[in-house]
Amino acid sequence: MKFRLPPHVQELVAARNKLKDHFAAYDLRFTFDGNLVGDLGEAVAADLFGLRLTGRSNEGIDGYAPDDRSVQVKASGTRRGPAFRPVETKADHLIVLHLDYEACEGEVIYNGPEGRVVSELLPESWTGQHTVNLRGLLKLNDGVADEDRLPMIGSNQ
Repeated sequence: MKFRLPPHVQELVAARNKLKDHFAAYDLRFTFDGNLVGDLGEAVAADLFGLRLTGRSNEGIDGYAPDDRSVQVKASGTRRGPAFRPVETKADHLIVLHLDYEACEGEVIYNGPEGRVVSELLPESWTGQHTVNLRGLLKLNDGVADEDRLPMIGSNQ
């Protein structure tokens, strides 16, 4: 499901695009990555799904849905799958967003139980980060029952 990025995020993207255009001769990309992408993803997910964000203090849980399910949010500006770190705390639910900065829109790649992704797409144990296969994630998303999804309540559709 696609959605428009919120106006305040569109302003940030427009400023980034002006920098990119101005310095085009130098092949600078001004990519959004790291903490900024994660923060943008959490903010957009909070608007779209009515999440109450926890802030930086809760490893593995980024917020809570209106029905009190714990939620982990993953976001990327690339078409690669999200990266996971081994953490003790697992969320009830996972939202994975692809943010297309050129089109100022996003797409919900996965909206369902986190446990399915962990058990079906991640190894039993690993160190560092492990990227989940995007094709596998999309396939899992297709199999999520409507009642297992968080309803989209935001107005960015």
